[in-house]
Amino acid sequence: MRLKQLLICLWCMLCLNLLPSASTQASVNWKIYKTIDLENTPLDVVSSANGKWIFILSENNTILIYSNNGYLKDKIHIKGDISQIQAGPREDILLLTSKKNRSVQVLKLEFIQEIDTLGSSFLGNSDAPVVITVFTDYQ
Repeated sequence: MRLKQLLICLWCMLCLNLLPSASTQASVNWKIYKTIDLENTPLDVVSSANGKWIFILSENNTILIYSNNGYLKDKIHIKGDISQIQAGPREDILLLTSKKNRSVQVLKLEFIQEIDTLGSSFLGNSDAPVVITVFTDYQ
């Protein structure tokens, strides 16, 4: 019985090797979309969960925040020895890893959007700050 199973297995392997293999060559067209020139050596790069932001960790513990079209939006100077960054589960969370300190910091970002209100009507003090809160968890 064992010999019969072995012969069937060998027959199947022989048949599979004799069949012409399907050619699965794929073609990819590509071009470099944009090159970002940096002042310092990059250590790590990650994009936000929604793809809107590119975060670059440079060797001087600075996180450079670029829009997805390659324009610098802001810089964050981090204290400590950060060796790696990773995108969190949401676009406003970054995970900062320090191999030297054996630690992970959770960095919460708040993106501030300037809104030009010059010439708009208002009620109250014209210098009062305006805060708009967006609840994305539907609660």
